[in-house]
Amino acid sequence: MESLRRILAESPFLKDLEPRHIELITGCASNVRFESGQYLFHEGEEAEKFFVVRNGKINIEIYTPDRGPITIQTLEAGDVLGWSWLVPPYQWRFDAKATELVLAFALDGVCLRTKCEDDHDLGYQLLKQFTSIMDQRLEATRVHLVDVYDTPARG
Repeated sequence: MESLRRILAESPFLKDLEPRHIELITGCASNVRFESGQYLFHEGEEAEKFFVVRNGKINIEIYTPDRGPITIQTLEAGDVLGWSWLVPPYQWRFDAKATELVLAFALDGVCLRTKCEDDHDLGYQLLKQFTSIMDQRLEATRVHLVDVYDTPARG
């Protein structure tokens, strides 16, 4: 458990949290592994956790009937995947697929929501971290959409 606590404390996402918060979060964490081609989750499924990626790559995808799956972003070591565990109705809004062997920490959303209710400082710190990620991802998606649907400027 000590090495898990240390690794989580050193992750870019959690490194600024207080040691007592790292201790609380560690109690909700487990190691997970996904093979290349394996889906971590699908849109509409219950979002029960989020992931801190240690190794590997994960595509965040949306499915369209006419084009099939479209990758909107690729995550790799150090990235965090998933905030749907934090926002009711706690359902995934995208698909996530490993494109190579992925090793990650899975953090149980129910466990964390309970700990955040008991320790509002922890909840606030996590919310600030996730809000930053949401902002970065929305900006990356906006840039991606501009690239995909680039049209000449009106004159």
